[in-house]
Amino acid sequence: MNPQIPHNAKNDRLFEREIDINQWIKITLIMSKPIIILGFAGSLREDSYNKALLRAASELVPEGAKLEIFDLEGVPLFNQDLEYRMPQKVKEFKAKIRAADALLIATPEHNYSVPGVLKNAIDWASRPYDDNSFEGKPVAIMSASPGMLGGARAQYHLRQVLVSLNMHAINRPEVIVASVEEKIDEKGNLADEKTRKKIRQLLESLIDWAKRLKKE
Repeated sequence: MNPQIPHNAKNDRLFEREIDINQWIKITLIMSKPIIILGFAGSLREDSYNKALLRAASELVPEGAKLEIFDLEGVPLFNQDLEYRMPQKVKEFKAKIRAADALLIATPEHNYSVPGVLKNAIDWASRPYDDNSFEGKPVAIMSASPGMLGGARAQYHLRQVLVSLNMHAINRPEVIVASVEEKIDEKGNLADEKTRKKIRQLLESLIDWAKRLKKE
């Protein structure tokens, strides 16, 4: 005959089981909500190749996720004197970042690095010091360029910036689109199926990463 479990031990086990059930319910509720991805491009040009990558991503986003694209047009030059009374466009950007479960950045390469418009927006959204909107966010990067390297150097510089912001960047797959003008159709849309497949895989990895971080 098994020895009787002391009354307190039974209560402890019941309490632990209740915690497990509550945790399971919490995870189930989190997983049932769509993953919100905020995408933005480091270019203001209307016919930007990197904006075309984002448009393709919006067509390829898997079921159970939603991609919202934010245009950086109108974000002023960073001025630290204004970081406690930020311009409305910056407030909107920071709020969108906070509300998102993950981020998707498409960047051109300017002079071996990220364009000023992208770095400027990142600087705004990371300030003030104790109000970094990017903190702990999962993020994926894409780049496109007419050159042979497809913006790879910009991606590597951007990754350094993301480390300083304490973001969780996807490592694979890499979406680096070289000779991009050959992959865009006459309407300005991404037509190259190989590239579209890579973007789809990147989105799947980003969503999976966001879900895993939510569980933690």
